[in-house]
Amino acid sequence: MDLPPAGRLWVPLLAGAVLGPAVQMRQPALWPFVAYGALAAATAVALAVVFWRTSRAHLPARTASLLLAAACGFGLAGARAAHFLSQGLDPALEGRDLAVVGTVAAMPQRNELGQRFRFEVEAARDGAAAVRLPPLVSLGWYGGPAAAAGAFELQGGGPDLHPGERWAFSVRLRAPHGTLNPHGFDQELWLWEQDLQATGYVRAGRGDPAPALLSTTGAHPVERARQSVRASIEARVADRQAGGVLAALVVGDQNAIDRTDWDVFRATGVAHLLSISGLHVTMFAWLAAALIGAGWRRVPRLCLAWPAPHAALLGGLLLAAGYALFSGWGVPAQRTLLMLASLGWLRLSGRRWPWPVSWLFACAIVVTADPWALMQPGFWLSFVAVGVLFATDPGHAPGPPRWRDRALGLLREQAVVTLALAPLTLLLFGQVSLVGLAANLVAIPWVTLVVTPLAMAGVLVRPAWDLAAVTVQALQVLLQWLAAWPFAVWHGAAPPLWAGAAGVVGGLLLAMRLPPPMRMLGVPLVLPVLLWQAPRPPPGEFELLAVDVGQGNAVLVRTASHTLVYDTGPRWGNDSDAGQRVLVPLLRALGERVDTVVLSHRDSDHTGGAMPVLLMQPQARLAGSLEDGHVLQTVRPQARCLQGQEWHWDGVAFRFLHPAPADFGTAQRPNALSCVLRVSNPRQAALLAGDVERPQEDRLLVRGEPLQAQVLLVPHHGSRTSSSAGFLDAVQPRWALVQAGYRNRFGHPAAPVLERYAARGATVVDSAWCGAAWWSSAQPEAMRCERDAARRYWHHQKP
Repeated sequence: MDLPPAGRLWVPLLAGAVLGPAVQMRQPALWPFVAYGALAAATAVALAVVFWRTSRAHLPARTASLLLAAACGFGLAGARAAHFLSQGLDPALEGRDLAVVGTVAAMPQRNELGQRFRFEVEAARDGAAAVRLPPLVSLGWYGGPAAAAGAFELQGGGPDLHPGERWAFSVRLRAPHGTLNPHGFDQELWLWEQDLQATGYVRAGRGDPAPALLSTTGAHPVERARQSVRASIEARVADRQAGGVLAALVVGDQNAIDRTDWDVFRATGVAHLLSISGLHVTMFAWLAAALIGAGWRRVPRLCLAWPAPHAALLGGLLLAAGYALFSGWGVPAQRTLLMLASLGWLRLSGRRWPWPVSWLFACAIVVTADPWALMQPGFWLSFVAVGVLFATDPGHAPGPPRWRDRALGLLREQAVVTLALAPLTLLLFGQVSLVGLAANLVAIPWVTLVVTPLAMAGVLVRPAWDLAAVTVQALQVLLQWLAAWPFAVWHGAAPPLWAGAAGVVGGLLLAMRLPPPMRMLGVPLVLPVLLWQAPRPPPGEFELLAVDVGQGNAVLVRTASHTLVYDTGPRWGNDSDAGQRVLVPLLRALGERVDTVVLSHRDSDHTGGAMPVLLMQPQARLAGSLEDGHVLQTVRPQARCLQGQEWHWDGVAFRFLHPAPADFGTAQRPNALSCVLRVSNPRQAALLAGDVERPQEDRLLVRGEPLQAQVLLVPHHGSRTSSSAGFLDAVQPRWALVQAGYRNRFGHPAAPVLERYAARGATVVDSAWCGAAWWSSAQPEAMRCERDAARRYWHHQKP
């Protein structure tokens, strides 16, 4: 339709409202709050003047509208961020025993380590002095053998907590700090989006003040109801896997779904259906609106008072809001409700808006309310999918639609979305489900129209959960069958942003109703994202990527055509380890085909992530010092690493310096059997030392093995028991890589060790403050830290 002149400025204004926060998200550090506030206020006034005085929507007016809206959005997002950051945890309070009083604010999450919950802080004291803490923190209460094995301080596990309970206990807090790797999950951004500015744990061990339940308040009644429903599902449904899916659908507890089930859901492209996603909220709103509209039309007085379509729209939106609230009020659900509300408002305005205006309006509303949604894959998948459906909509055919036409329309829409989103999915996740179209055609109506209604009905009629569990089991059988197909998933190296954007445009061209020659223009745009290969070192050179896995070792060594993985990081729980969460996504994003996995010794902070890596890389050879009968040897036979073993890849030499064959019969500790690997070309060398300690370092000196290296993986994470003076004099490192967790309980790296490296002119690179570290033999004087290269203002800064 033809918009009035001022109305024609809406498109650049809405585009600017999205562009401004997108630019602000790129800032490595924040400006003062006053600067953002002044910018937002000044540009808002200027924008109002442009709209008030514009009589023709000429190019200068549109350009001014775009730039002013972008500047205003930039200022608003920055002001919110600066205000939120000002409420952060005082660095001086990290690691101290603090007495806090507050309320359990959300349904606790239990696992084999204990439980984790969100806590609203009312008051806090450091000794006798009152201190200010962030208003909302995330706390763990650990206990049991699994916690003891996972480097957590035992605190008894705690009682069953309930939302609304008011507690007083002692805690230790730290600033939000997670691992940071290329193509990896940004935990600090996730915590920022959840309004969490500190994490920690309850101190309830011997010598600590006893935790005290002060009262049970009426706060957070919805969270308390959610916990009650989850407990009822667990008690009613015997099948743990089906019960986990039902708990995820009803109360939004995604942690209830097993990791193996998530793998199947991702492989078949239906993971979005088994969490409270935008699709769930949208379909719930659509069903509710259809029922309300049908009932409203049966009462003539109601239709005279208010049109049935309007009542259906508002009622569907309100009921969808209630569903989203009961299911945990997750960020994706909030975004979807904002989108639906904005589109509903446009519809209730009585005017037919062009689809670009409607689409941009919804996008701008969501971004203004939650600027950090721009950093989430779900945001882009949702809005690109909606935009694709808008752009490819054939319009309404004359006459009432037939069931056959509706079925063909559903098939076409699913095919269009699948094709258009494939490049974006590859960019975001490094994989595309080739069976996703077939799986979604069955799963979307089944989950939306059968499983979810039965699961929700079980809240009122418990036997409905029995039937819902059967429907989940039937779906799981189908999905497992599809996931077992040889080419169910296509993996590819993560393309750069330009290739992903071109691929989305190419997919859209291929899906649109255009003449075949025009549609074929999409083919060359899609090819870069499909054929992208990550750059590799030239022949004769090698590079190291010291992966940030917290307290543990994991290093990738890459040559021109080969890849070695040295250690695989720690295991954090039954369903969580560095292999599954960090290494597997990284290897997929880089398009790696691993030739050898070296496990230096048996300690869990070196082997905890090995199982997922070995299963993902079936061709990889396993070398290490594991004992006979180790569980990993049931997956892959191990070749022992022995002193003197040597091989060459692409002009790069690999040589094991330790242990000697005799060491396997005399070693008292696993650390003494650590595989020490030297990687070298004629110009540069790197030494990966595992957890060797002073006695093993002395043996290396006595044996006369070549030790000099520009890069040294610091032995035993910088423990006092390693990095002896004689050993460092022999290695003469330019770079010393320390892989240790932030504020780890072992005190790694130890101060005396750091002093020894500093005295020899070595630059210590600590993974806690570097993130993943890249080093190349072709540029030996440069070390690339992920925390510097990808720094954003929500990342924890070193005080």
